[in-house]
Amino acid sequence: DTHPASFRRYLRERIVERVRPRAFHFLAGDAADPVAECRRVGALLARSPIDAALVGIGENGHLAFNDPPADFETEEPYLVVDLDEGCRRQQLGEGWFATLDGVPRRAISMSIRQILKSREILCVVPDARKAGAVRDCLEGAGSSRHPSSILQAHEATTVYLDRASAA
Repeated sequence: DTHPASFRRYLRERIVERVRPRAFHFLAGDAADPVAECRRVGALLARSPIDAALVGIGENGHLAFNDPPADFETEEPYLVVDLDEGCRRQQLGEGWFATLDGVPRRAISMSIRQILKSREILCVVPDARKAGAVRDCLEGAGSSRHPSSILQAHEATTVYLDRASAA
C-alpha cells in the first residue's frame, strides 16, 4: 500500500485521511489469497449495501478494472480480474510504473453487477486519452466489449468529464 499506484494509498490519502469516514474497509490487493480477500469484502458488503459507487473508465473502456470483454453475469460482488494489455499500458502511460513488466497482470475489482446494485454511481473520467471510451460508454450500445456502456442501464449515474475526455 506504499506504491504510488496503490489504490489503497490513493483512497487513504485523498478520501479517508481528509473526510475521516466512520468506517472504511480497504481491499488488500496484495493478499496471499486474493480469492479469500474477495470473499472477505463481499461478506462485509452483504451487511451494508452501497449508497454510492465511485468508479472510473479506462482507456480500453473498462469499468473499475473490469476489462473487455467484461463479465456482465456474475453475481459475485468482487472478482480477481486479468488486466488486458491496454489497461496495463494505460498504467504505464500514466507514469505509475517504469516498465510494462512492472504493471500487475491481475487486480481485485468490484463486479459489474455489484456496481449496478449501488443506489448512486459517480463516474469520474479525466484525460483526452479516454475520449473514445467515453464516446463508447455514452453513445454506444451496451456491450461487454465496452464495459462502461453498462452505466446506461443504471438510473442514477452521474458522469463527470473534463474538457479533454468530453472531446
